[in-house]
Amino acid sequence: MSENEFKVLLVDDELDILEFLSYNLEKAGYKVYTAKNGVEAIKVAEKEIPHLIILDVMMPEMDGIAACEELRKIPSLSTTVIAFLTARGEDYSQIAGFEAGADDYITKPVRPKVLVSRVKALLKRTGEATQPVEVVDTNTVTIGDLLIDKERYLIRISDNEMILPRKEFELLSLLVSKPGKVFTREEIYFSVWGENVVVGDRTIDVHIRKLREKIGNDHIKTLKGIGYKFVD
Repeated sequence: MSENEFKVLLVDDELDILEFLSYNLEKAGYKVYTAKNGVEAIKVAEKEIPHLIILDVMMPEMDGIAACEELRKIPSLSTTVIAFLTARGEDYSQIAGFEAGADDYITKPVRPKVLVSRVKALLKRTGEATQPVEVVDTNTVTIGDLLIDKERYLIRISDNEMILPRKEFELLSLLVSKPGKVFTREEIYFSVWGENVVVGDRTIDVHIRKLREKIGNDHIKTLKGIGYKFVD
């Protein structure tokens, strides 16, 4: 997929920032949509189904964290990449963003070339195969009481169905691809986020915690200082 086939939604309450970012991304060949707050972003996203949404955190009516949480509940946006672009670089803000379902966190100010490069790296993953090594030759993998539907980013556990945010799903799929194998943090970063995407040190921990909240604490084991493994 070429750049001009990718759709990017920019969400920020500062019009000069929207104009600046729109100009540079459109110049790079992307189809750009804009919204001024979280409420408007949800409406535009449901209509246009963008490949990437870049959210500011501090906005009126609905802030970026709340908007991200709502966007992650919309099935048609299950494969949409969401990144925060904000001047708030504190750890707690980043953790809140990842807990809400974000895929990346970009700190303002950012140079146009750096932003375009980051966008390209994020969107590259949407054009690549995201399915893990299959346990069986179907789109559905079942291990114990856990069923994973790789086409719909859906899991079922104990008769409860839920659609996971993209990165949570990819992380779970990676661990399930080889039950019992210990995946190092480096392997997880490379497989799930890619070598060109920079994420914080707490990113994996946040995603693991969110997965445990959804599938229970017994399936994902931590090997301190090494990584994680999936157990049935």
